[in-house]
Amino acid sequence: MENTIAQRLDALLKLQEIDSNLDEILKTRGDLPEEVRDLEDEIIGFETRLGKFKSEIDGLNGEIDSLKGAQKDAEKLITRYKDQQMNVRNNREYDAITKEIELQELDVQLAEKKINEARARIRLIEEDVNRTQSTLNERNEDLKAKKQELSVIMGESEEEEKQLIGEREKHIKKIEERLLKSYQKIRNNSINGLAVVPVSRGACGGCFNIVPPQRQADIRERKKLIVCEHCGRILADVESVEPASNRR
Repeated sequence: MENTIAQRLDALLKLQEIDSNLDEILKTRGDLPEEVRDLEDEIIGFETRLGKFKSEIDGLNGEIDSLKGAQKDAEKLITRYKDQQMNVRNNREYDAITKEIELQELDVQLAEKKINEARARIRLIEEDVNRTQSTLNERNEDLKAKKQELSVIMGESEEEEKQLIGEREKHIKKIEERLLKSYQKIRNNSINGLAVVPVSRGACGGCFNIVPPQRQADIRERKKLIVCEHCGRILADVESVEPASNRR
């Protein structure tokens, strides 16, 4: 059997009460959850950077090893050419071998230059590694402290939060999907998380704009869902105003 409008409004009011209580619990945590997420993301970024530095250093060390191998090969050729130079038969052969020796010596010098450049680059990267690792260590300490602080705060309201979440899960089953989606959409667009409000002192309980008397009468009858024409919140009830004599 389909719920009446009054029953739907009561269900929405109860859901709003539960969600508002959950919102209050979340407020006690302040910006801590976001700060923890930001630190975790920052730490991942630093770890990724360190990984890239390591890969670059490994690549440069591999290049140095290759250049050293080329140097040794060139030095062997120089030794061989010098031995051959002792047994030349004419100046032409001597000059040709001398030229080959000079070319190999140039290769040795060029390899040495590249090795020194690679080593200099490694030293610069290692400085970046040390700075990044130092910052990473600081961020890990910050994250540890923030997590501990958040854990203490969450521990204080853990049972209440679990209970409210359990109540919420049971309660939303009583509300039709279309209405639940509308409720959630209004809540998401609301700064204070209020989607269902009463009319208080003749004004919307969400945006505080005046609600006309005839509209208030319609809300009291609870025969149809009525939303605030200014903020779109669902107006579920009209609070009674005590006579001035009773407030003394």
